[in-house]
Amino acid sequence: MGYPAGGHVRADICRINISEKTVISGRTTRPDLPEPGPFMTLHTAFVLLTAVVIGLAVGGLSYLSGTPLAGAVLAGMLSTGASVPVLHHLIR
Repeated sequence: MGYPAGGHVRADICRINISEKTVISGRTTRPDLPEPGPFMTLHTAFVLLTAVVIGLAVGGLSYLSGTPLAGAVLAGMLSTGASVPVLHHLIR
């Protein structure tokens, strides 16, 4: 189990695998990586856009009914947040 005579290890015949990289003889190679998917799926975009429209409608109607601006904004934000999980399960 020792080192070769002189105590030196030849680095040029060393092969090391580190996750997706392979180092062979001092060169780094990467296997072909698959193309990344879309940043956001159509389903996610539609759910978020619909939730924002619902929030704007609730906030606008709250403001027009006489609620102070801060209360109307809070109502719109809460309705947007609450509608996301509901829309996610309703729209498939």
